[in-house]
Amino acid sequence: MSVSVPSLTYEDEHEDHDHDQEEHINVFTSCLTHFGVHNFSTLSSLNNDSSVYYQLLNISIHNLRFSGSLLPKPVVIVFPEKKEQLANTVICARQSGLQIRVRCGGHSYEGASSVAMNGGQFVVIDLTRLDRVSVDVSSGTAWVEGGATLGQTYCAIAESTSVYGFSAGSCPTVGVGGHISGGGFGLLSRKYGLAADNVVDAVLVTADGELLNRAAMGEDVFWAIRGGGGGVWGIVYAWNIKLSSIPDTVTCFIVSRSGTKEQVVDMVNKWQHVAPTLPDDFYVSSFVGTGLPEQENKPGLSATFKGLCLGPKAKAILIMNQNFPELKIMKNDGKEMSWIESVLFFSGIGDENSVSDLKNRLLQDKIYYKAKSDYVREPISRLGLTTMLDILEKQRKGYVILDPYGGMMETISSDSIPFPHRKGNLFTIQYLVEWKETDNDKADDYIAWIRGFHGSMTPYVTQDPRAAYVNYMDVDLGVMNWVKPKVELGRECGEKYFGNNYDRLVKAKTEIDPFNVFRHQQSIPPMSLEYKNQKEK
Repeated sequence: MSVSVPSLTYEDEHEDHDHDQEEHINVFTSCLTHFGVHNFSTLSSLNNDSSVYYQLLNISIHNLRFSGSLLPKPVVIVFPEKKEQLANTVICARQSGLQIRVRCGGHSYEGASSVAMNGGQFVVIDLTRLDRVSVDVSSGTAWVEGGATLGQTYCAIAESTSVYGFSAGSCPTVGVGGHISGGGFGLLSRKYGLAADNVVDAVLVTADGELLNRAAMGEDVFWAIRGGGGGVWGIVYAWNIKLSSIPDTVTCFIVSRSGTKEQVVDMVNKWQHVAPTLPDDFYVSSFVGTGLPEQENKPGLSATFKGLCLGPKAKAILIMNQNFPELKIMKNDGKEMSWIESVLFFSGIGDENSVSDLKNRLLQDKIYYKAKSDYVREPISRLGLTTMLDILEKQRKGYVILDPYGGMMETISSDSIPFPHRKGNLFTIQYLVEWKETDNDKADDYIAWIRGFHGSMTPYVTQDPRAAYVNYMDVDLGVMNWVKPKVELGRECGEKYFGNNYDRLVKAKTEIDPFNVFRHQQSIPPMSLEYKNQKEK
């Protein structure tokens, strides 16, 4: 499919913001109707029932910081049901001079899939009706549409076969499209790599409305879409993923250990030396804080360890007690189950739910939160761990998640896909502070706390650059001025997320989306003609 679309420059689009909102909506919706796209809702006087619009807008916003009434709202939300409708929606948005935001699951940490912060009029293209999963057991692959959730994907695989799983995240309501676009770390990543490492083909809708598979988009663009960030290159209509072999029985455990600050430091210190070096059949993470759900009725510092072993309980307990005897894993701590049951076990959706509930994208409660991330290449000193606990002790709504690397993550090249955090990375830190609406008047205090926490950890984490995970998007790392975007300005946060892969991503962006149709506050910029000429000299 090839369609002629007006080529808007950055300045054209900026000036276009001053046009009347109703005119833009009329042009856009008339174009949609012309192409047979009828599943949309508008923010305009034409919309007689604005409650429907707000319900559709907010239903997939999982960070309630970005659902407030004072934040910018899309003029139209579109729900394509076929790839042709998706392509035509992109064409209509460009013809109407509207910016595009792409939403799969709505878990963007900084609201980038639902909000445009630069003052321009925008549309949200919501992929939730493009959620089909087709599993081919004979080839060990599956086609997954971009709007499917991880839970839907896992269930479809389990319903088709008991010998395969997929290496991706633990939160079932996360959208596949955004998750894979940022890399996609999960409980099987030490064994099979990231979700993006296991993509073998894709169908990309470009800014010109073309539908390109791997061969048509070329290897540079195919490389970029697997880990180079979501909402940047076009819209991935579907991913062709390679499934991972799994045993009939896996073993899971969740154990919490509380005590004095020194005792918790001892446990976390031991964890950081053990978890990254365990056999790749093992994944053991650590959650540390004062307000963890598992410690609801036990105030004070604690560390909770969540473990998955690809094998029977006897193997899991033996290996853990050999390598981490201080954890004192008992026979009753381990639970044998199937892989799909382990997905439910670690999903956080509650013991009262069944495997089929993993398909429900509305199952999890929504909260307000702010997150940041770091990578660790050298074990954190006891002073650093004590500093971490000192800060956590003062904020019950905050905690950290420590995810171990090693295993397969150690052997994959740092430039095999844009995600660079491979050899030498022991673990990642995700800093989180969460609150409810009743505490939202203190939101600025919570955000200031986590920024201070992140700053205090500077001496103990990776530097030059200080690394971060793009799926834990953090606008504190820098944002782009899209009126006059500059490659060097984008480098400020781009190298934190992508390391030495940043320049190759810029090259791919310039190739596939030179007019920067797909963008958000931290997306990869294309080269300007001036910058390109300078680079070629």
